[in-house]
Amino acid sequence: MKRAIVIGASSGIGREVARLLISEGWTVGVAARREAMLQDLGAAATACIDVTAEEATRRLRQLIADVGGMDLFFYASGIGHQNRQLREDIELSTMQTNGLGFTRMIGEAYRYFAERQEQDGSKEWGHIAAITSIAGTKGLGPAPAYSATKAMQNVYLQALEQQAYQRGLRIRFTDIRPGFVDTALLKGDFHYPMMLRPENVAREIVSAINAHNHIRVIDWRYRLLTAFWRRIPRCLWRRFKL
Repeated sequence: MKRAIVIGASSGIGREVARLLISEGWTVGVAARREAMLQDLGAAATACIDVTAEEATRRLRQLIADVGGMDLFFYASGIGHQNRQLREDIELSTMQTNGLGFTRMIGEAYRYFAERQEQDGSKEWGHIAAITSIAGTKGLGPAPAYSATKAMQNVYLQALEQQAYQRGLRIRFTDIRPGFVDTALLKGDFHYPMMLRPENVAREIVSAINAHNHIRVIDWRYRLLTAFWRRIPRCLWRRFKL
């Protein structure tokens, strides 16, 4: 029996991924700040988890116990705002959720898998998959804290993957980097190009998880775009209009 925990399943991509995993026969526990929005998913267990709260790790462990264990940890929580005026409250709340919240929850999933193997002698593999973003490719002037935290998430997952290998832990990692997705996160007056549908993104995410991909940029257009971005020197990037 495959068991998964999905954090951030109340809406958007996280909700669609939870639906797909359940349809594939996974036993799924779901969590979000708005627990009432999880009731119609048909999950094995639900929990109210705010990733910015210190009690979030304890609640995660309880959810894992309610499901009967965890083989896949899928993390979809996050916030993002354009902040061209560099408002302090937007920058700090983005850092709190995408930085501290991400580190708190990914770290706890990692510790769970490490303990299961080192203390209990389990031979099973654990899998940590998380939605980051193509925004971590370059520093984006319209959303400084958002792009900075996404770059941090990319590097943090890479660092944990290296640490797990050095420790001999059976933990896989999948860094999911979507382009602009048509969810509540991007609602507003600004028109984003090449918008992706959450259902299509979710299908590609589950495909990446099943294939044990290390990194998946979604979709092919954004793979080309980010490859181009990486080649732009700093002296030209600062002149680039976004």
